[in-house]
Amino acid sequence: MSRLYAEDLHIAYGERDIVKDLNISIPDGKITTIIGPNGCGKSTVLKTLSRILNPKSGAVYLDGKAVSKESTKKIAQKMAILPQSPDSPEGLTVGELVSYGRFPYQKGFGKLTKKDFEVIDWALHVTGVSEFKDRPVDALSGGQRQRVWIAMALAQETDIILLDEPTTYLDLSHQLEVLELLHQLNRDEKRTIVMVIHDLNHAARFAHHMVAMKDGSILKEGTAEEVMTRQVLRNVFNIDAEIGVDPRTRKPVCLTYDLIKNVQLVENLA
Repeated sequence: MSRLYAEDLHIAYGERDIVKDLNISIPDGKITTIIGPNGCGKSTVLKTLSRILNPKSGAVYLDGKAVSKESTKKIAQKMAILPQSPDSPEGLTVGELVSYGRFPYQKGFGKLTKKDFEVIDWALHVTGVSEFKDRPVDALSGGQRQRVWIAMALAQETDIILLDEPTTYLDLSHQLEVLELLHQLNRDEKRTIVMVIHDLNHAARFAHHMVAMKDGSILKEGTAEEVMTRQVLRNVFNIDAEIGVDPRTRKPVCLTYDLIKNVQLVENLA
């Protein structure tokens, strides 16, 4: 049984329903990627899993307990969330930002302990940003900043890390740099990784488990081979795609696609 799962989620912004009757189970120790068109509810589901948002009905469970009934610190010791395009206070150094990841373990006046400093140094090292420890975060490149935010999440010492579009606004090399880091953390540290990601080929390349969403519902989930198909992409994105196999990774790739403009054509193709 998965440590993190949700049952019968109904999520809304005011009177606007975003997600209805959604059930999702996150495989332990795996990388899960969530794909789907803009506005389909991907980020909303991720925020609800991490307790940033409260569902209208239904519940999210972590280790068999409803997250809504657990303390914030207890949840933060088990699960870290990296939102889309996070901002840090101007002038904050890399070391200071990463130290925020130790908040769930601090008591009293929040003075950092020897153990805290050891974990911070480890997080800086494993993400490859130790040399920037005393440098302002806003002086770094986009890829470097994203590594620092991941280091902060690692400093929480959680087994589960949720990331909302971690490669947004990054160039190709920095996108791959961040995704390979997350892959390494999953492989070497056995972290459970959940990512909302737009690039279909990246989603398929790094996922053990893929979830395809549309209009607040899960249309298909499974391996990359099961989800990254011509039929699923038609139904989810309204595109006619040619799917091939990456000669390096052996994972499915979207080679090219056309927009299906005729709704009736989509139904006929289905």
